[in-house]
Amino acid sequence: MRRTPTHPASTRRAPTALAAALLMLAAAFLGAPTAAQAASAANTANTANTANTATTATTVSGATAAPLTLEATFPAPGNGWAKVERYLDATPGFRAEQFPSDGRGDQDGARRTYFGTGRPSSARFLLYSAVGWDTGSKATPVLLVHGANDNADRAWANPGESSVCGAASCPSTGLAQYLSGTGHRVFAIGFAHKHGDNLLQAQAVGDAVALIRDRLGVPQVDVVAWSKGEVAARAYVSSVKPSWGRSYAGDVRRLITLGGPNGGLDYVYAHGWDFDLVSWPACGGTANVPSPHLSMTCYGTYTAQPCLGVLPSGGYDCYPGQRQLLARWDGTYGVDSTAQDWWTTYYGGQGFYTSGQGIQAAIDAGSLIAPLRQAGIPASVRTYLLAGGSADIPGVLNENRGPSDGLVFTASALDTTGIATVGGTRLLGGLNHMKLAWAPEAESQVDAWLG
Repeated sequence: MRRTPTHPASTRRAPTALAAALLMLAAAFLGAPTAAQAASAANTANTANTANTATTATTVSGATAAPLTLEATFPAPGNGWAKVERYLDATPGFRAEQFPSDGRGDQDGARRTYFGTGRPSSARFLLYSAVGWDTGSKATPVLLVHGANDNADRAWANPGESSVCGAASCPSTGLAQYLSGTGHRVFAIGFAHKHGDNLLQAQAVGDAVALIRDRLGVPQVDVVAWSKGEVAARAYVSSVKPSWGRSYAGDVRRLITLGGPNGGLDYVYAHGWDFDLVSWPACGGTANVPSPHLSMTCYGTYTAQPCLGVLPSGGYDCYPGQRQLLARWDGTYGVDSTAQDWWTTYYGGQGFYTSGQGIQAAIDAGSLIAPLRQAGIPASVRTYLLAGGSADIPGVLNENRGPSDGLVFTASALDTTGIATVGGTRLLGGLNHMKLAWAPEAESQVDAWLG
């Protein structure tokens, strides 16, 4: 059941061309540039007006019940934003999540400036305000929620920032500018951890919604969530939360998901060998993606990298948000049996080069897919699901076991289980996972659903 190695363990390595392609795979994992693009992203840091970042901490009052403090304001951030603010939620329970020690998961570019550090506590988040946030004609404002390994700048305002956008040529404007141009008052959240705990990020989404309501004097906000961000947004409106967390406040009118893993995904386990090659340090990997394994042989040496695992191990847990997205699809679409150690990667055990506990152990350790479906989205939140049907992300090992957008199965993105009021669903067959956030046909559909 396991493929026989074609090279001795001491010489097994990815060819240069393959390694480059696999870095692109990592770059696209759930809508995301990686540390490999950090150098180019760092060039955007000079767009932040650092001369005006120091702000006296002020407790925010009004609609939000959370103890929020405005720590800094950046009045000229560029990328179509009018300002960026950093907030601290002092609610006991928030924590500093773990980052890989080699810096691959650190905040980069302008976001390092906004947060004031590469490794901020998850008690902090950024609130982006688009140009027109205070003049737009539409009654209900919009909050955009980005996905894994990403940020609000690249996801919503400048898809070409890192040259990773799902197409050979990337646009310099995105959904934020499009919606502002049609009269919407647009905001976006920026998370502290690129693969962070969705339960913590859900609380931050609630904070951002409350801040927008307070600022504009409106009762509700529309939320557009892409990829992993859908899980955080859905957790908020479904009151799936930590024991200390706040329940849904009834303040979301519409929820629109773009390529959201509503039915979960098993991509990292079904194609695990490729994740090892781009992530495992002993093999030369630097990508900010999780590994389904706990140990691996590189150049003849069997090494452990517990921080890189989807499962928590040895006191490390650097990718909790990815574990929370997991669901099994092997019964529907099988497993990629051409991958090295494919059986033990998916089901657990010792393979030729790798060892791990398998996807079911990771699901049992904290997937949120089943709890979210069971909790359900309230009937008062009209929900819309947009999916892509083109598995053609350039340079990426696209998910081809079944119809997908290259990363998320179409059946998962359009899964309405637990959604009480489905406002609409649509499959855009020509779009891959990355294009769902900026392609004109996706933008116009989101605008139409927002009404």
